Amino acid sequence: MKSLSTCLGGLVGLLLTGCSPYFHQPFSTERARLGAEVNGNQAMQDLPTPRLRTVVAVYKFRDQTGQYKPQTNGSSFSTAITQGTTTILLRALEESGWFDPIERENLGNLLNERKIIRSTRAEFTEQTGVKQPVLPPLLFAGTMLEGGIISYDANMLTGGAGLRYFGAGASGQYRQDRVTVYLRAISTSNGRILKTVYTSKTILSQQVDASLFRFVNFKRLLETETGFTYNEPSEMAVKEAIEKAVQALIYEGMLDGLWLPKDSTDLRGPKMRQYVQEREYGKHYDVLGRQVMQRQPALGLSLTAGAQRYAGDYASPQTRPVVHGMLSYQLPGGRWSPFVAGGQGRLASERFFNQRFYYAEAGVQTRLLPTDRFTPYLMGAAGATLRASGSVPGRADQPRVVPHVTIGAGLEYQVNSRVSVTGGIDGRLFLRDDIDGANVGRYNDNSAAVRAGLVYLIQSKMRSTSADK
Repeated sequence: MKSLSTCLGGLVGLLLTGCSPYFHQPFSTERARLGAEVNGNQAMQDLPTPRLRTVVAVYKFRDQTGQYKPQTNGSSFSTAITQGTTTILLRALEESGWFDPIERENLGNLLNERKIIRSTRAEFTEQTGVKQPVLPPLLFAGTMLEGGIISYDANMLTGGAGLRYFGAGASGQYRQDRVTVYLRAISTSNGRILKTVYTSKTILSQQVDASLFRFVNFKRLLETETGFTYNEPSEMAVKEAIEKAVQALIYEGMLDGLWLPKDSTDLRGPKMRQYVQEREYGKHYDVLGRQVMQRQPALGLSLTAGAQRYAGDYASPQTRPVVHGMLSYQLPGGRWSPFVAGGQGRLASERFFNQRFYYAEAGVQTRLLPTDRFTPYLMGAAGATLRASGSVPGRADQPRVVPHVTIGAGLEYQVNSRVSVTGGIDGRLFLRDDIDGANVGRYNDNSAAVRAGLVYLIQSKMRSTSADK
């Protein structure tokens, strides 16, 4: 019974884990409905009102990647991106309220239809003698829009996690793709490119599943599984990226005086400030949303504190506090920082050894991700350790200064252009085996420390970003 209750409990847990998709699970066919709108549609409706609508022509705005759908097995001849992006752009231009798009994608069909109208009217005039009105001329555009989808990066970011124990388990996987759109406005009078904008949109795919496989009783096997998969529609992602490009083109045109809003205050209003802030944000963050730090040469002073543990020839080593200070110089780019450092602390065992030491060292530190706000680092140094109270009690022949080498690793987080928070671990290997007064075994004495503290850049020239304010 206990085994059965355990399995039933596991089953309930699995059902609760996977119940969310079942609230949206279709149980019957659905009728046709109007297309779903994404958040970008609301942004299109919130655009400033134009003074005059601009007539624009779009001949071709297509997928220029030739990318096929990625598959784990085999190959697919289905394109990864919709081929109807011209239609999506024309709808976005119409909904913006700033443009009057005219038909140019299927211009041949339009001209043929106009020929049929002229021919029919001419025949009617010949048969009845009643003169028919002349067909009005086609509109011409002062601005032509070109561009397309120029990149589709599949599996730009992938990952997952899972856990299985005693026949029960769950796992999840995700994949992120990215589509990139370029849009440019061209003057039809002289062919000059007026403005080019660039937008991108990620496409998320997720898979979550859970299962239970266990013997409830003799010859009684319980097996259950649940899960769901979600793939963000690529057509909706392309639509949102194109709408964002149209919005950017409108605001950039307002800044350059290509077209003007009905209310002149919109040129410096909250919507324009929000767009400029978003544009500046893009200059300091990469495609994964990580802030790109532009580290300049700087002199840094750090102060950290923590605990260090002695490892030597005596049993029962103790952990004691340690204080560490460092003066470093950050080289251009921020990857390498030579430094000099010093500190003091105690090395001790439970009964036999307990002394204070001072140390000084010089070395270099390297950041593994120098353009990131949050980065791991490695460091290496060499120096000397000074015994505070002279020789070891009862061992007058022991030297007071012992050379050592240090290696370490840690993490650093840049709070702003001046201050960083840092923390890490380091190991100090003494080049003699008698710092504790004993010389036993094959290995030299050493210590390990865990420290955390602050770094202040004294002569920082790092460019501040909106995130620093």
